[in-house]
Amino acid sequence: MTSSDEGAEQPWNPRRQRSANERLLWDRLRSGGAASRAQLARETGLSKPTVSSALAALEQAGLVREAGTHAPERGRIAVLYAPDPTAGHALGLDIGRSWLRVALADLDGTVVARSDVRNQARTANGMADLAVSAARGLVADSGLDPDKVTQAVVGTPGVFDEDERRVRYARQLPGWSRPGLLDRIRDGLGLPVAVQNDANLAALGEYTYGVGAGSRLFVYIMIGTGLGMGIVNEGRLFTGAHGGAGEIGFLPWPGRREPERATDGTADSTADSTADGTADSMEDAVSAGAVVQTARAHGMTGPLTAKDVFDAARTGDAAAARAVELEGERLAHTVAAVSAVLDPDLVVLGGGVGRNADLLLHTVRQTLRTLTPLRPKVAPSSLGEDAVLLGAVATALDAARDLAFEGR
Repeated sequence: MTSSDEGAEQPWNPRRQRSANERLLWDRLRSGGAASRAQLARETGLSKPTVSSALAALEQAGLVREAGTHAPERGRIAVLYAPDPTAGHALGLDIGRSWLRVALADLDGTVVARSDVRNQARTANGMADLAVSAARGLVADSGLDPDKVTQAVVGTPGVFDEDERRVRYARQLPGWSRPGLLDRIRDGLGLPVAVQNDANLAALGEYTYGVGAGSRLFVYIMIGTGLGMGIVNEGRLFTGAHGGAGEIGFLPWPGRREPERATDGTADSTADSTADGTADSMEDAVSAGAVVQTARAHGMTGPLTAKDVFDAARTGDAAAARAVELEGERLAHTVAAVSAVLDPDLVVLGGGVGRNADLLLHTVRQTLRTLTPLRPKVAPSSLGEDAVLLGAVATALDAARDLAFEGR
């Protein structure tokens, strides 16, 4: 082939054209709902015989099925066609420090089975194996054909490095940065597995199923044992050049101390950044551990979690209420920093701390007015603890639909 031939258009191919027609009709039925052959012909510009032939092929492949009839005022009763949601399934996994959640969804995005398992794994390998056993058990218990589960997406703290095949910056999951762990999950499931940051997936979940729907640019701030953020711009996830966009936990906190220096002049990474009450990073200042530390500084004693502090604040405990107020002020600084860079129209608060937005939002909004003229709407997540899982499902569905069509 000469160089001039390389850029030439491929000759018309009847098989390729039939495939394009089938995909056009299938996409129309998925986006617009059930329709008759005549309606599809009008909307797509295809001839009625072409529509009939394509629908027959899709029906034979199990991608489309009859969905009732329509009786017009004039003319014959028309058969309606709709996508068959059971033609394929997608698997979503949310791997967190305390819980491992798994969901199985059909091609309509309906979750048909799910499982929540306590993460009691003692090692990173054990955590990977727990994810595999939970997912395989869910598929088996669902009674579905395992061959129709075609794609899995895993949500995890940190940033997945595709070149090194490992997760970076997952400080909440000890040992999780070792290469090969996600490949271990892929091999155990026997499925294509994509890996995505949990805050990014939570943002996609909130955009697809929750309060983020219709936003031009919104961010999801996940506040829990760590701090992260997902950014969705006109329906698309923004991850940056290396996948690290939204890792706001690394931002220095105002008034941070200088890190202690080791004898070789490098920063001492083993130093306790919060031992003297000074936060080095935004994560140190805003995450669940900071809520507990602030509550102790104001007089709360005994074993404490962030949930304990918020629960006590609801009962009127003065120390807990002050800790919650300071958390709201710090979150307002976080929102102000994000707003100056991204100018979102909506900021969603989620994660374990974010689920207490009923106690935080008033302080966040009031403090934000004193910090910046850029004041986006701030709202609680509507999906709660399911945001990451549903984002994983929504992401997996895109690939699962393609695989279902290609495998017909």
